[in-house]
Amino acid sequence: MATILFQAAGAALGSVFGPVGAMLGRAAGGLAGAAVDRALLGSPTVTGPRLATARLAGADEGTAIPRLYGTMRIGGTLIWATRFEEEVRTERSGGKATGGQKVKSFAYYANIALGLCEGEVAHVRRVWADGRELDLTTIQMRFYPGSEDQLPDPLIEAKQGAGNAPAFRGLAYVVFERLPLGDFGNRIPLLQFEVVRPIGMLEAQIRAVTIIPGSSEHGYATVQVTQDTGEGSARILNRNNRMAATDWEASLDELQALCPNLERVALVVSWFGTDLRAGECRIVPGVEFLAREGESMPWNVAGIERADAHLVSRRNDAPAYGGTPSDESVKQAIADLKARGIEVFLYPFVMMDVAEDNTLPDPYGGSKQAVHPWRGRITCHPAPGQAGSPDKTADAASEIDQFCNRTEGYRRMVLHYADLAVTAGGVDGLIIGSEFRGLTTVRGAGNSFPFVAELVRLAGDCRTKLGPSIKLTYGADWSEYFGYHPNDGTGDVFFHLDPLWASPAINAVGIDNYMPLSDWRDDDLMGTNPDGMTSAEDVAAMQAAITRGEGFDWYYASDEDRKARLRSPITDGLAGKPWVFRYKDLSGWWGNHHFDRTGGTESASPTAWVPGSKPIWFTELGCPAIDKGANQPNLFVDPKSSESGWPYFSSGGRSDAMQRRFLDAHHGFWQGNGAPVGMVDAGHIFVWSWDARPYPAFPQATSIWNDGENWRLGHWLTGRLGAGTLADTIAAILTDHGLTDFDVSQVCGDLTGYVQADIASARQMLTPLVEGFLLDVTEVEGRLIFRSRSKASLAATA
Repeated sequence: MATILFQAAGAALGSVFGPVGAMLGRAAGGLAGAAVDRALLGSPTVTGPRLATARLAGADEGTAIPRLYGTMRIGGTLIWATRFEEEVRTERSGGKATGGQKVKSFAYYANIALGLCEGEVAHVRRVWADGRELDLTTIQMRFYPGSEDQLPDPLIEAKQGAGNAPAFRGLAYVVFERLPLGDFGNRIPLLQFEVVRPIGMLEAQIRAVTIIPGSSEHGYATVQVTQDTGEGSARILNRNNRMAATDWEASLDELQALCPNLERVALVVSWFGTDLRAGECRIVPGVEFLAREGESMPWNVAGIERADAHLVSRRNDAPAYGGTPSDESVKQAIADLKARGIEVFLYPFVMMDVAEDNTLPDPYGGSKQAVHPWRGRITCHPAPGQAGSPDKTADAASEIDQFCNRTEGYRRMVLHYADLAVTAGGVDGLIIGSEFRGLTTVRGAGNSFPFVAELVRLAGDCRTKLGPSIKLTYGADWSEYFGYHPNDGTGDVFFHLDPLWASPAINAVGIDNYMPLSDWRDDDLMGTNPDGMTSAEDVAAMQAAITRGEGFDWYYASDEDRKARLRSPITDGLAGKPWVFRYKDLSGWWGNHHFDRTGGTESASPTAWVPGSKPIWFTELGCPAIDKGANQPNLFVDPKSSESGWPYFSSGGRSDAMQRRFLDAHHGFWQGNGAPVGMVDAGHIFVWSWDARPYPAFPQATSIWNDGENWRLGHWLTGRLGAGTLADTIAAILTDHGLTDFDVSQVCGDLTGYVQADIASARQMLTPLVEGFLLDVTEVEGRLIFRSRSKASLAATA
């Protein structure tokens, strides 16, 4: 009031000096009046926008509940809400002494529940609000999978009263508690969810996996690791997701959600080999950069600090590999896995860091060594069979000794992780190495195998450090585990690994199982596959090929024979024991005594192997997600490596279904009754591989991880488990609609996800799939038969 009066008086007095004087007088009077008002009434308050009403849209009576198959992004339907919570904040602008204004603002929060789809589902991977991905670590969101025994949400029960809150059993839903609405115009945003509902058998069958990457400096850490990026700023090195505080947590949460029967993991930890010549090769921990400013958890491995570590080579101006996981991060990962109830097997692993511009002498006779090659190529120099090779002499044994026992030798790496396991409070197992085929077959004097002897000694030393309860094994390559047949025309046979398999320190025969399960060609669509396969994804034929086919009944003597499909039978003219030469004949190898052969004569005494004495573990089992991957599942696509390649007769196209069918075949066989009792331990089939870098940050963030491009055709389970295939989706739809007499074994192709949003019949749901994927559907004696028209062959008719 004083402001108004003083303005009027000031204007009257100032008018004596004309219009300008009147304006100045009004302004001066206003200032004086405002001072009086402040003295009498206090500071004025500016009130911000306030929500007058909040209308919430929800599900109408009779709204259909969506049904999900695989992985899809779907919207949520509001099924419960409270009134918005209003939070009032009053702040003063300017100091009190100068009479600053008070600003009153209002913030609003929503307590809501949104139904997603029919349960039970496994996981919500990501959430978007108005198209922007939410950081789930900054809000309270509880997820209910839609089980038939889920309990009411505590917030809903607190608001509705005990006994009055529905549990929404059979419905997957989420509850947001105090969801901030300020960024969304003080309204409930449009919320969408990436929901994962496995529909195949594989996820429930998996009981063991390997965890990679073995090369990730802080990727296994369970606490955030930061690096200074400038004055007052830092970045988190091991958080590249919006689901959890660290990449490890996000990845392991999803793995456990998707694989409910997971019991154990093999945690890969990699050091780097520098040379294919055993006598020159150093085995060392490596880093991406020799310095990181302000690293909150300094990198250290085996007492080696970052500045003193091996700097990995570079490719396209970026590190060719990630660095070795820091010891502290490995300890944290072990502790977290144990807290989750998962058994831990440490898996020391050698990656070969031989750069593209190397000038190293090649033991195999090339102009230089292969680029980033397989560790199985490490051998004596020159290699066996090459002119001047020291193979079968004391000089070869000396090179093996250098590889194992030098200061930067192989023993140091493995014994370090045995010690680390102890300091971490113990692990359940240790894999002392894998796939050193080029070393285990090098002979010293008198047909001795010095590297095998070193493995036996190493296993004994690890046993001494770890005690009797820890399980130990070596992961032999599938072409290595059963024996060595020198390609020198002698016909000699050596069960060279038997001293290791028979060692009292070893608990199991470890095999990295990448044996082929098919011999499919595109021409088979118009003809007849000799193994009875109807398509490249014929899981029944793959399962049958576990104990027959290539590597069991026959082999290809040359690449030309393979192209012409000229198959040579596997026989044994000396002793009538064809299993000696059959790498697929696990039963024959496991259940018999072994006799070495030299000079055309079988030894009179068996090796130390006792038939059936130890179980077989598959320390790795995998197949790339590429067309015809089962033809040659050991191959992988990696542009930086000389080993990169496509399987025999592959088009190079992506095929997630191929990987799944290969693993379905193995798990179905080894978890069934087809194998000899006690031979293959189905609980120790470690599927290769799950990545500690969470999907989809990996593989999409190629600026952070330059191997992301390899994921598309690779062996990764990450991003594929939980997704569907076309055959699995059709089978699930029919089953959900009460139909059981059908056959989808001849259906091929990928279908990541599919949603039934409205009430629909099975036929209405299947028609788009039948038309879009060119499926033929026939009824034979009341049984529905589905077949991919362009990918599955018809049986020959007379």
